[in-house]
Amino acid sequence: MQLNKNVFCALAVAFLGLQAKAQKVEFTEYDLPNGLHVVLHQDSKAPVAVVSVMYHVGSKNEAAGRTGFAHFFEHLLFEGSDNIKRGQFFKIVSANGGQNNANTTQDRTFYYEVFPSNQLETGMWLESERMLHPVINEIGVKTQNEVVKEEKRQSLDNRPYGNLITYISEGLFPTHPYHNGVIGSMKDLDAAKLDEFKDFFKKYYVPNNAVLTIAGDIDIAKTKQLVQSYFADIPKGADVVYKKVDEAPITKQIVDTAYDANIQLPFMIEAYRVPGRDSHDSKVMQMISTLLSGGASSRMYKKMVDEKKNALQVVAFNYALEDYGMYIVGALPNGGADPASLLPDMDEEIKKLQADLISPEEYQKLQNQFENNFVSANTRMLGLAENLSNGYTFYHKDTGHVNKELTEIRTITREEIRDAARKYLNPNQRLILYYLPGKGKAQ
Repeated sequence: MQLNKNVFCALAVAFLGLQAKAQKVEFTEYDLPNGLHVVLHQDSKAPVAVVSVMYHVGSKNEAAGRTGFAHFFEHLLFEGSDNIKRGQFFKIVSANGGQNNANTTQDRTFYYEVFPSNQLETGMWLESERMLHPVINEIGVKTQNEVVKEEKRQSLDNRPYGNLITYISEGLFPTHPYHNGVIGSMKDLDAAKLDEFKDFFKKYYVPNNAVLTIAGDIDIAKTKQLVQSYFADIPKGADVVYKKVDEAPITKQIVDTAYDANIQLPFMIEAYRVPGRDSHDSKVMQMISTLLSGGASSRMYKKMVDEKKNALQVVAFNYALEDYGMYIVGALPNGGADPASLLPDMDEEIKKLQADLISPEEYQKLQNQFENNFVSANTRMLGLAENLSNGYTFYHKDTGHVNKELTEIRTITREEIRDAARKYLNPNQRLILYYLPGKGKAQ
C-alpha cells in the first residue's frame, strides 16, 4: 500500500508521541534538612545503578585572578578523604565492578559512579566521603595541578581546533566570567594558596548546593534509608548567592583572528550571543541548528558541501549555557577556498530563514528528528540521571522538566523559527573569527 507524504508524517508523529509518552520518566524527589536535593528513579531493565552528584558550581563562579578552580576541583576531589587513602578512589570503584568520572562546565560540576546494583551502597559511600571530608592538602594540590596542566596541553593546546571555544568565549563575553573558559589560567592556579582552595570547597561543595540523583535497579524505600544514613549528617553550608553579570548587547560586528599551530585547514566562524538554556528561544535556536547543518540533507550542507563544494564540513550549533548561549556557525574550506568566501554562503542561508517560513514538510521532518532524539536521550541511566539533575539545577528547581521538554519542542512554530533568526542572527550582533593555521594568538 502506498502512503502519501502527509499520511506518513502523521503516522510517524503519532508513533513517536506514543513512544515518548510510554517513556515518561517517573521519579521521587525530596530535600534533606541540610538542603541536599535527592532524586530517585527506579528502572529494573538492567542490574545497574547510577549514583551522581551535581554541584551548582562552574567556571563562572570563580573570582578574577583565580580562574580554573571549578575544573581543578573536578580532579582534586578524587584525591581521597578521611576514610579513603590517597589514590584509592578509582581502585575501589573498579574493584567493585564499577566505572566513574566527572566533568565540569561553565555552570556545574558533575560526579558519577555506575555500579552493579548490588554495589549501590558503595557509590553512595564514595560520594558522601567526597562531600563530607575530602583531603585537601599541598600534596594533592600539587599533584592535580600537574594533571590539569597536562590535560590543558592534550585537550586544548595540542589538539587541532582545541582552543576554538576559548577564543569564541573571549569575543562574545568581554565582561561575563564565561570569558575565561572552563580550564582557566594555569598562572592563577599556580598562584593560589592552599587556604583559597579550602575556602572554595567550603563555599560551593555543600549539600545545599547539590543534587544527588540515583537511578537504576533500586528499591526506593531502601535507597531512602541509605541516603539518610550517608548524607543526612553532612553539615549544611552557607547559602550560595550568585549574581549574573549582564553583558551589554553587541551592536557592531566584531572581527578577530586566532592561530592554531595544530591545524592545516582554517575554520571560518561566525558566533552570536543568545539567551540561556532555560529560555524558550534557546530551544528554537537548537532547531535552527538542525535546519542549517543537521546531516546531509541540511541547508548549509547541501549548498556548500554537495552543490558548491567550497566546504569540506559545515557546522551550526547552540552552545547552551545557564546565563547566555553561544550560537556558532562555521565551515572548513575545501580545495584551498578563501575562508572569507564561505561567509556569504552561510549568511545567505540565515537570510532565507529570516525572510521566509520553512516549508511544512521541512518543519515536520525537523519535529520528527527532535522527537526521535529526545526519546533516545533517556535510554541510558547515566544520561537520564544527568537530565534529572539538570532539570532541578537549571530550570528553576523543576526536576520534571525532563517530561516537559518534548511538549515544548512540539509547540515551536515555523513563525518562531523565522522570528528567532531575525532577532539573534544579524551581522551587527556577531563575532567573525578567522581561526587560521600558524603560530600566534588572537589579534
